[in-house]
Amino acid sequence: MRIVDVCAFYSPHGGGVKTYVERKLAAARPGREEVIILAPGKSDGVIHEAPGGSIRTVKAPFFPLDRRYRYFQDEPALHAALDELRPDFVECSSPWGSPSMVARWEADVPRALIMHADPLSAYAYRWFGHVASREMIDKGFDWFWRHLRKLDESFELVISASPSLSARLIEGGMTGVHTIPMGVEKGLFDPARRDTDLRARLLQRCGLGPEATLLVALGRHASEKRWPMVFDAVTAAAYQRPIGLILFGDGRERSRVVRAAGLNPHIHLAAPVTDRQDLATILASADALVHGCEAETFCMVAAEAKASGLPIIVPDEGGASDQFVEGQGARYRARSGAALAAAIADFLAGDPQGARWRATATAASVPTMEAHFESLFDLYARQQVTIPHVAA
Repeated sequence: MRIVDVCAFYSPHGGGVKTYVERKLAAARPGREEVIILAPGKSDGVIHEAPGGSIRTVKAPFFPLDRRYRYFQDEPALHAALDELRPDFVECSSPWGSPSMVARWEADVPRALIMHADPLSAYAYRWFGHVASREMIDKGFDWFWRHLRKLDESFELVISASPSLSARLIEGGMTGVHTIPMGVEKGLFDPARRDTDLRARLLQRCGLGPEATLLVALGRHASEKRWPMVFDAVTAAAYQRPIGLILFGDGRERSRVVRAAGLNPHIHLAAPVTDRQDLATILASADALVHGCEAETFCMVAAEAKASGLPIIVPDEGGASDQFVEGQGARYRARSGAALAAAIADFLAGDPQGARWRATATAASVPTMEAHFESLFDLYARQQVTIPHVAA
């Protein structure tokens, strides 16, 4: 089965989409699946080949708001590329313009819309949530829901990695919704990687001794991550006991994040961790993960922390909330710094060692990305049997 992923937000410069794409190519089973990533690029051509498939580009202009990315503009060129590739199944991994282009492609080929983005949570709910209910915001953005329902008519499947997002999509009128959670890299994240010497060195960066609590956070310096709120909450909770926080990340809002962190000498900002083994060791060596963003469709950071035996302190909405297990951390009211401060304080005043023991005992049950892709590919194969299409 040849699967073509029309991947609007792939960038060779990095990011979560690039990581996902590379794992998808690695997971394709030769002889059963061939995965071709079709992305907007500098020119037409093949930029990467692997045993499981390849990455090909269609010439496209830069995305005006972020020149690390390009966007599909030439619909006939996209259709011509699909005609040439003759897929058995087509995916679209953006809810914006590219799936509408694919919906208009005249070929008898089944299609799936992959909801890796949740624009309403990332933008509308965040911008207007303090003045209007979610129901009112949805009414104001009914044009987006109409757009999704129209896509739903042209796509046999809608794939979500988050049970909470799937529920919202179904409530919004979409019909072909399937939940296939993502997972962690097999064999990498493990509680056995815990390094008490590393923990002490990380606390030293925060100006604290090993008797303090080490919280870690990971993510881009971006508004939806709510790092200033996280810093304020950690500062408030630290009045009761010493807490160090290290944030690994960078981004366009770095200056704002630096200013917010400067108010607490026990918060340390570190560069993103590019070595995956180093990341796994850091997670296993901390005392808890703290997270502020409620807008992810799947919170990979929380999943990797769970697989490392790390308790998680997460909001009660979004992909991070889906990762929460009672007794293995804390969950707080999303968008509330006061609720996060109380959750951190309650977690530390309770039984943090017991939470870590329970998280360690269940760490091996966290799904892997291999399992995610196997479920995804098998669903596509079943869909082909149910609705036998023939490639153009």
